[in-house]
Amino acid sequence: MNLIDAIGQSGFKTVDFIILLIYLVLLVGLGLFLGRSKDGQEKSASDYFLAGNTLTWWAVGASLIAANISAEQFIGMSGTSYADGIATAAYELMAAVTLIVVGKFLLPVMLKRKIFTIPQFLRERYNDGVGLAFSILWLFLYVFVNLTSVAWLGALAIEQILGLQGVALSIFGAEVSMRMVIIIALYLIAGIYSIYGGLASVAWTDVLQVTFLVTGGLITAFFALKAVGAGDGAIAGISNIFNDLTTGEHLHDSHLHLVVQRSHSADAFANVPGIAAVVGAVWMTNLGYWGFNQYIIQKGLAAKSIDEAQKGLVFAGFLKILIPFIVCIPGVCAYYISIHPEIMSGLKGSINVADDAYPWLVRNFTPTGVKGLTFAALTAAIISSLASMFNSTSTLFTMDIYKKYINKGASDKNLVNVGRLVSVTALIIAAIAVKPLLGGLDQAFQYIQEYSGFIYPGITIVFGMGLLWKKASGKAAVWTAIATIPMGVIFKICLGDVPFQLRAGYVFIILVTMFVIISLIDKNNVEACELPSEESRKTMIKWGKILAGTGLFFIVIAAIVVIWGAILPDSATPENNMIKYLNDVGFQAFFFFGVLVGCSSVWLFDNANSKRQDVKAVPVDLGYFHTTKSYGYGSIAICAIVALLYIILW
Repeated sequence: MNLIDAIGQSGFKTVDFIILLIYLVLLVGLGLFLGRSKDGQEKSASDYFLAGNTLTWWAVGASLIAANISAEQFIGMSGTSYADGIATAAYELMAAVTLIVVGKFLLPVMLKRKIFTIPQFLRERYNDGVGLAFSILWLFLYVFVNLTSVAWLGALAIEQILGLQGVALSIFGAEVSMRMVIIIALYLIAGIYSIYGGLASVAWTDVLQVTFLVTGGLITAFFALKAVGAGDGAIAGISNIFNDLTTGEHLHDSHLHLVVQRSHSADAFANVPGIAAVVGAVWMTNLGYWGFNQYIIQKGLAAKSIDEAQKGLVFAGFLKILIPFIVCIPGVCAYYISIHPEIMSGLKGSINVADDAYPWLVRNFTPTGVKGLTFAALTAAIISSLASMFNSTSTLFTMDIYKKYINKGASDKNLVNVGRLVSVTALIIAAIAVKPLLGGLDQAFQYIQEYSGFIYPGITIVFGMGLLWKKASGKAAVWTAIATIPMGVIFKICLGDVPFQLRAGYVFIILVTMFVIISLIDKNNVEACELPSEESRKTMIKWGKILAGTGLFFIVIAAIVVIWGAILPDSATPENNMIKYLNDVGFQAFFFFGVLVGCSSVWLFDNANSKRQDVKAVPVDLGYFHTTKSYGYGSIAICAIVALLYIILW
């Protein structure tokens, strides 16, 4: 089938393509306009890489979500929801809570120190070696995991929606698949304005993109629910799904449970291991991603003030709660349709792998005009993420490698030009690497989560302890950085059947223990200038005791549950025994949570009482953590909504 015939059978009409074209022209035009130099002046490095610290709260929040939400969610998370159910929404719901933690405890310290890049902080806090190691780690992650996966999933979606599977173009005598053509087009569109205008173009266009993303996503979810409503509307669709997937032969179906039981669905549990998706290593992944990932936190670092940045993170938290409704519900709807032959008959295409679910829904159930809007929303998600990644890749290389090691006296003009060249290079490398890395995957979302998780244990420990603990040492940071990936690989080989969230939690426990021991025995520390004020010391000690007790409680309870569960008779099952049930939902994740909470008491007690500190310790004032009432109210509302969703859909 040729290109024209394939598009003709896709259900897309001229008006849909006009809507998409208008969106793309508006996006690129706005990006170029916003990224232009003012009054003929050359862009400074701050203008290009941090938008001149001009971002307002709504720009920060919108840009955070636009950078985060991409084909990874629309296609990957929807595909995982099709295969495993809504439990994958835990990544989004817990991310909303994580944004509150980052906004209160991590971002204020970074903004006070006027951080350009995350590795810059590592150089200032530890040493050049640690900063360089993590610069290289992030560059590899961006180019070979993030840029490739986002473009691959986006191209897969577009290919499926337009019915272009198997179609190829002849370019200079060579056959090139439509998927690769689409990937190159996505890279070029994102690159045009992000490479030209820097973070200002990326962040301000993200306001437009997140509007399309949320609106188009909610409309698609509405039509997906309407499709399973048997002609009675979207509300009836919700009722049909709930009644069918929670009773009868589907009583133990995992698709409508936020907490998956191993005995009900071993495959789903492997990806989203029950309660571990709430208290397990998902916390470490989220803290590493939202707090220390350059292309995400860069939006917060570019805010006008700490208050604007914090309000932006709360705004992003509310938007994050919407994402499960936009991407997980369509995946569950596709699953529901697939097990009802009477609905499947007469539909175009098929779901060959899980990641086909979302584009298949768009192709079959969204009407003319809405298809164009949905297509624009998906394109917005893909392009905004790619643009942020290009900008942050160039920021990392230019500021942390080029300026530091290659040309220390580089002018602002030179830095901006190098940043643009790096973006182009990253684009080319990602385009070459994308097919070999992702060509054979069924659920790319799980690929991203698992292999990103190889580095997040070390990242969270090195950054978090470096920010908050005055005795965190450079030697501990170096050894943690060195051990992170090998530890992940060893646990993958030795415990390959254990869900990766649990494996990553075990790696964290080992690494944080090693980090604390090395820091405590390291002699490279100095006399502290002064202890915190008496009031601050009392506050630290009080919370240190609370967190130490809480951490110990969780560890002891987890040990009791695991040991008790191992000696129960075979007659005990998750249906008739609470201990068996707790083991069935991954209660062992509380080992990790207990250590995560408990290690916070280490820095609180030590900061309050020790007269020694690392030679490069960051002075932390408890005043940094004071927030406005509006931030508190917003945080409480986010936590309440997340808790309510878990109560309803446990």
